[in-house]
Amino acid sequence: MVALLSSGLQRMRVLKSYSYTPRWVVFLVDVGLSLLAVGISFLFWANFRIDRIPWELLLKGAVVIAGVRVLSFAVGRTYSGIVRFTGTEDALRIFYVLTAGEIVLALGNCVYFLFEGAFFVPFGLMLTEYVLLTSMMIMTRMVIKHLYAQFIGNQRTKKNVIICGSDEYGVMAKHAMDNSVDVAYNIIAFVDLNNRKAGKVLEGIRIYRLDTLEDLLNRNKVDKVVIAKKVISPDRKREIVDICLNHDVNVLEVPRFESWINGELTMQHIRNIKIEDLLERSVIHIDETNLRKQLLNKVVLVTGAAGSIGSEIVRQLTHFKPSLIVLFDQAESPLYDIELELKEDFSCSDYKIEIGDIRDRRRVEGIFSTYHPDIVYHAAAYKHVPMMEKHPLESVKTNVFGTKNVADCAVKYGAKRFVMISTDKAVNPTNVMGASKRIAEIYTQSLNKVADTCFITTRFGNVLGSNGSVIPRFKKQIEAGGPITVTHPDITRFFMTIPEACQLVLQAGALGNGGEIFVFDMGKSVRIVDLARKMIKLSGYEVGKDIHIVFTGLRPGEKLYEEVLNVKETTLPTVHERIKIAKVREYNYADVKASIERLHQALEIGDNFGVVRQMKYIVPEFKSKNSVFETIDFQIEEESAAHKMDEVLKTVTEPKSQEVKE
Repeated sequence: MVALLSSGLQRMRVLKSYSYTPRWVVFLVDVGLSLLAVGISFLFWANFRIDRIPWELLLKGAVVIAGVRVLSFAVGRTYSGIVRFTGTEDALRIFYVLTAGEIVLALGNCVYFLFEGAFFVPFGLMLTEYVLLTSMMIMTRMVIKHLYAQFIGNQRTKKNVIICGSDEYGVMAKHAMDNSVDVAYNIIAFVDLNNRKAGKVLEGIRIYRLDTLEDLLNRNKVDKVVIAKKVISPDRKREIVDICLNHDVNVLEVPRFESWINGELTMQHIRNIKIEDLLERSVIHIDETNLRKQLLNKVVLVTGAAGSIGSEIVRQLTHFKPSLIVLFDQAESPLYDIELELKEDFSCSDYKIEIGDIRDRRRVEGIFSTYHPDIVYHAAAYKHVPMMEKHPLESVKTNVFGTKNVADCAVKYGAKRFVMISTDKAVNPTNVMGASKRIAEIYTQSLNKVADTCFITTRFGNVLGSNGSVIPRFKKQIEAGGPITVTHPDITRFFMTIPEACQLVLQAGALGNGGEIFVFDMGKSVRIVDLARKMIKLSGYEVGKDIHIVFTGLRPGEKLYEEVLNVKETTLPTVHERIKIAKVREYNYADVKASIERLHQALEIGDNFGVVRQMKYIVPEFKSKNSVFETIDFQIEEESAAHKMDEVLKTVTEPKSQEVKE
């Protein structure tokens, strides 16, 4: 008995060791089913009376029909599919192969009739065999697939899933999960995002309304929710994700059809929701006609063309067919990457790559004298707040005097339009980087008054996924197992996607008449710690258990809250609802030029404190925070107080001296 049990267990292990059923076994089963179908057809034909079966005809018919079927199985390769993954394609293949075989048999039967005056096999019997065999071959595979899922598949990890989407994307998501090898997914419900199919049944599963999703999550132990919809608004996606994350349910989505391999969806395609998808907003509508008029057949220079913003501006410019795009940057490898992208992905040849530094006046002059650009998009800048707080001289060299070089050359060589990319950190700056960008704004604004070139400034906040930004950093920290580092529990930031920001840059550049500072509608500010928590949950981890959040303290020059740029009190509307004009103080070019020269003199000395002090004179609202340069603010306040006291004493003593004279 023990030996018998041991032998049985050994056979089970051997069977389980096979990944798939051998093809020759499937082929033999199909041949057996063909013979069985012939036998059952003759039994039907004899009205289930065995004594009436013509055995000689049965033998001849079985040989001929089975022979044709075996040949068609070999040619059509009906045995090549993996039985436990049988799907629509496999069923269609069986149908086509058997139909082709049936046509061959019918033609052969007709030819036999022409020579012998009688049919070799009655057509009714042939049709019965055809229907029986088709049903048996498909049903056999489906039964094996079901048995595998019920018994062998039970050994896999089981997960309950709700699919949000009841159209073709939802059905394909279900099929992909049904065919999963490692995990047994149990689809417990479809949710119709439009509520039109609610109450109906799809592939044996009930369809529910979207407003019942929370109730479904409360009543069932759900492991995953899959968003399977071809087109879904960002607001609707955020609504679904927020409900799921509140119930600690992992959220996945089906990507667009273009990313599927050979048009087939598999579990490898179904991915976690990206945080960028939740922060994006409705599609921006831009005036493409006006942009095309402005850019068509023009020479366009993009500084900082290898950076996050500069490279995206280049990509979007290709749609408007300028005669030449000049990509200028000092970063060699990223420039090479964007060059390959222009060649391979955009089939663009109307570009020139130029390596150089905007701080090098000779190099900048060389670019302008060679190409004489009509339009300049100036995106080159240092942008990292803590880094620039440590290196104010470098910040001023690039952000102020680099901008001055490009702007002066734009005027000298007759550029019609100069669009400068600035930052929300230039509003009431608390750090060197923001102040340097504000000085660059002041210079180009004042230059606009004395030059033929139209100078336009655009301001916006953080862009999602840009080099060194918080989201890529958080992703790396999550991949490393944590912890996620956040500077302060109350710190907030405005976010915008890179394509969104660049679309608005192009649009603002087309709207401007010169001298404007355009600010973009950045939406609602986001608490960084909430962003971190959401990213942890979207990655399928638990906050505080799998991944911890650690607060490290504000960095030098860092604000808790960025300034709101688009309030009515500080902006004017434009024809585009997402773009406003900032109401800012205007400057005289001669005064600004003199201030810039004093800044350059301080820069030549190489004294950090001297440079920052001069920056504060140019931008009086520049108040350092969490920085060593706060001492300068105290000194300036003392100087200002002493100056005011002198003025007061002067006004008090002057009347007294007048009385003495009288």
